[in-house]
Amino acid sequence: MEIRILKNEEFDELKNGIQYSFQNGFERYFGKTDEIIIPDKDIIESYKNDKAITFVALIDGNIVGGAIVNVDGTFAHLDILYVKVGYEGKGIGFKLWNYIEGYFKDVKIWHTCTPYFDQRNIYFYLNKCHFKAVEFIREINEDGFIGDHGEGMFEFEKIIND
Repeated sequence: MEIRILKNEEFDELKNGIQYSFQNGFERYFGKTDEIIIPDKDIIESYKNDKAITFVALIDGNIVGGAIVNVDGTFAHLDILYVKVGYEGKGIGFKLWNYIEGYFKDVKIWHTCTPYFDQRNIYFYLNKCHFKAVEFIREINEDGFIGDHGEGMFEFEKIIND
């Protein structure tokens, strides 16, 4: 597996993969919906942030995962990390996370979030990546974010101690 920074011409493929993966996860729990779980504008806004770096994981030249990270000195927010549907459970997300964490050696505080219902993600961040749950967002927080359609999001933090 190869991990590298996304090329601009690959953005649409990455965006579509993110949307399909998150849609699939949502619909496995709640059932089929016409609602788009992660709209284009959310992914584009994260990707175009001036502090964002986007990574892709590839197998045989095909994108099988990716991540968008926003870094500000020693603080970073993992906006999105996904693994392509059909490639889950093969260690791709964990390898991608380890690569990202190693890439940003100066980052000491990491944040990310995931929906309350996604037990695979919660397990991944808590047990594999060693984040700690620091907040359960159910109401509008200071950023105006209500968390997964008002149902709730876990906010995670990882502090790197040298």
